[in-house]
Amino acid sequence: MKVIGVAGMPGSGKGVVSRIAEKMGYHIIRMGDIIREEAAKRGEDPGKVAVKLRKEQGEYIIAEKCIPKIKNKKKILIEGIRSPYEVEVFKKHYKGFKIISIFSTRKTRFKRLQKRGRKDDTKDYKKFIERDQRELGFGLGDVIATSDYIIINEGSLQKFKENTKRILKKVTRNS
Repeated sequence: MKVIGVAGMPGSGKGVVSRIAEKMGYHIIRMGDIIREEAAKRGEDPGKVAVKLRKEQGEYIIAEKCIPKIKNKKKILIEGIRSPYEVEVFKKHYKGFKIISIFSTRKTRFKRLQKRGRKDDTKDYKKFIERDQRELGFGLGDVIATSDYIIINEGSLQKFKENTKRILKKVTRNS
């Protein structure tokens, strides 16, 4: 079994990586989906629920909720790792677990989020910065800084896709 994680700030390109990995036979687990599901149950904002869940049930909770979804799959990509605690859970459960981080500048990411238009995206720059701060508060910066691979996503989409495929093939080969 090969399990890899993808980390990156909002709008960095994690979804593109997931779509490429899916075409390569990976089963995708989106940690953000776990947050959004819980937010829907509670009738609350996903950002607030992300913080509340961790306060109520511990820093490991989102990763722990992913574990049952991983069974019986050969290749898994976990999208949206946010904290070193989550990395710790996955490393404990899956030998050879690797992290791929995606990096884009704040300016680039804000433009992408404005175009993407997902419900939890904002066109307000101040709210965008607040979201960044919340994500960094979970320890996302530490995850990115200690990742096994980093892909810069500042150029063309084609170049990013090529780099992503190359890294995914490398990680898959080294399993």
